[in-house]
Amino acid sequence: MPDLPEPIVQATRYEVSLLPEDNINRRHFTITVEWRGDDRWAVCRFHECLGKDGAWEYEPRPSERDDDWVEAHRFGLDSALALAKQAAPDLVVNGHTAADAWRRTHRPA
Repeated sequence: MPDLPEPIVQATRYEVSLLPEDNINRRHFTITVEWRGDDRWAVCRFHECLGKDGAWEYEPRPSERDDDWVEAHRFGLDSALALAKQAAPDLVVNGHTAADAWRRTHRPA
């Protein structure tokens, strides 16, 4: 029996949030950066993707995405993570931003 190769380990998703892991509101104020193949990454929130124009847009099914849509909503990893960090404080849920949620729950040391 031939020796098996070493298993491949690949990160395919990052979470970006202003709120710490133990904050009850974190899941609502989290952006994900998700691998979409070919070293291209999507900046996601619920079923939306951030576009190069800075707007969030519903992400269609793969069969319904044309090349222009993909080009406008995919990034290299470094760019995707930077955009997610930039957008994280301004996410709005029920009229409150992530920054508002952090301020309400943050206790200075």
